[in-house]
Amino acid sequence: MKSDGKILIAFILNLFFSIFELVGGFITKSVAILSDSVHDLGDALSIGISYFLEKKSKKKPDNKYTYGYLRYSILGALITTLILIIGGVGVIYGAIIRLFNPVKVNYDGMIVFALFGVIINFLAAYVTRDKSSLNQRAVNLHMLEDVLGWIVVLIGSIVIKFTHFSQIDAIMSILVSLFILYNAFINIKNIGDLFLEKIPKGIDVEEIKKHLSKINGIIDVHHVHVWSIDGENNYATIHIVSNSKDTIKLKKEIREELNEHNISHVTIEIETEEEKCSQVSCEVKKTGKSVGHHH
Repeated sequence: MKSDGKILIAFILNLFFSIFELVGGFITKSVAILSDSVHDLGDALSIGISYFLEKKSKKKPDNKYTYGYLRYSILGALITTLILIIGGVGVIYGAIIRLFNPVKVNYDGMIVFALFGVIINFLAAYVTRDKSSLNQRAVNLHMLEDVLGWIVVLIGSIVIKFTHFSQIDAIMSILVSLFILYNAFINIKNIGDLFLEKIPKGIDVEEIKKHLSKINGIIDVHHVHVWSIDGENNYATIHIVSNSKDTIKLKKEIREELNEHNISHVTIEIETEEEKCSQVSCEVKKTGKSVGHHH
């Protein structure tokens, strides 16, 4: 199943369950369930937005978006993760208040709703588990948060039933939220790296230069730039100094080598030994113009 289809399933499950737990929160008088229902409604909204943006990201390149619409998926991941962070902070705030103001709850009702919560959210987390895109990872993190949150409600309600220690619910909620916030900030960092066009993980420019230099006919490799549009598809531009007469074969070998480094799209500029490249190393002045050193 495609990533947008998986996100749609997660959206439907999340929306219906948030309504279900809203009713359950009123029945059990559980602030944990009520706050989670509001949180899940926010989740459903963000996942709905993610679905729309993930679907849009599948559109083919055109004259407006020559690289395609892939980065719309990252926009979805950003929105989803920011909502997740806001929700996590809100849960911690509510849990701290509950620590100092414990409320008597219907723990038997909480156990029943928690069991449903674990099962339904586990299904949604399982569907989005592949994490083929940053957007899907963000949605999966939402689902993981919900699974852990309901496990907390389940354990907490059982503990409350036998010990009447109602603060356990709040304590465990804080711990789960901290875990989710940690992963959400990692997701934000990855999204930031993409927008700042940092070199993708697992790619070493010096190693690429070293491997390309071993190809017959290549004298020098410089001006190498590697970036990713969506965290999956990597692109590169590269200058090659060569004395090869067969540039078609040379480009084929270069593309095959770069494909080994998980670079699917490359723009190659072939230079002769007599040429002087003005952009061997890119430096940007405050004027915005690029300058370089001759080799």
